[in-house]
Amino acid sequence: MRRRAFLTALGGAAVVRPLAARAQQKAVLVIGYLGVGSPEPAAPNVAAFRQGLSESGYVEGKSIAIEYRWAGSRYDRLPELAADFVGRKVDLVVAAGSAPAQAAKSTTSTIPILFAGVGDPVALGLVASLARPGGNLTGVASLNVELTPKLLELLSEAVPQAKIIALLMNPDSPNAERIIRDVQGAARAKSVQLPILKASTESEIEAAFQSLAPQQARGLVITADPFFNSRQDQFAALASRHAVPAIYPYRDFATAGGLISYGTSSRSIYHLVGSYAGRILNGEKPADLPVQQPTAFELVINLKTAKALGLTMPQSILARADEVIE
Repeated sequence: MRRRAFLTALGGAAVVRPLAARAQQKAVLVIGYLGVGSPEPAAPNVAAFRQGLSESGYVEGKSIAIEYRWAGSRYDRLPELAADFVGRKVDLVVAAGSAPAQAAKSTTSTIPILFAGVGDPVALGLVASLARPGGNLTGVASLNVELTPKLLELLSEAVPQAKIIALLMNPDSPNAERIIRDVQGAARAKSVQLPILKASTESEIEAAFQSLAPQQARGLVITADPFFNSRQDQFAALASRHAVPAIYPYRDFATAGGLISYGTSSRSIYHLVGSYAGRILNGEKPADLPVQQPTAFELVINLKTAKALGLTMPQSILARADEVIE
């Protein structure tokens, strides 16, 4: 059972035509797509972006060219990749996540930048406000950073006997400090101890799971992070091997075998980013396009995984689920 997530309607904006004029001078405009991870895990989001773009009248390989740059989960490479786009004088940079958006912003103040899946663009200094971004950036926020405390609350409800729940995060994430602070507050409210585990490599993820038993952790919260998003199968396998109930920020984790996921629909976000890209290429300014935010979220429960862990999922959670995998 599933209810679709919907995003707010696009806000109106005055239309200007600088890029449209440039389009008359050259047949094909160029978008630079900057991602933290690697192409394969990001393929569904890229496909959703391209669909939104095509619905705006731009088709890759015909009226638009997209150059992709992937950092391979190395955050330190992002400024170099962003600078490469600036050197190539692309018409628009699409930044897939907070760190790519920050790297792009620090590299150019003139090329339009469109971000996708950013936690809090105002707090990160990307835009002046959601309603009037100002500058050369706008995009679609994900709210997954803000939702991380809710992940702990849901897992605590699903596994009420767990008095120690660990938080796993990438220390390279620009949202790291805020996530720790917010989730610690939620843990205190639930009278739950919260060991903080950090991982930025595949071997560190393995080590984090191995540390759960010595710390007597009975649950695990996985934070939203591009590196983690590319390791869905690894997380499902490790959670099964160590018999730990875990909650994740995206639906794809649950369909890969994770116990619970809760967060925004990333495909909906990237589809909307594609639509926004079309508007910018048609001449609208990022400064005049409001940052969009999700208004609904997906709660997915994997009952097969719950059974394997010996858990009986509370009816209070099942009744709120958008999708139950049986």
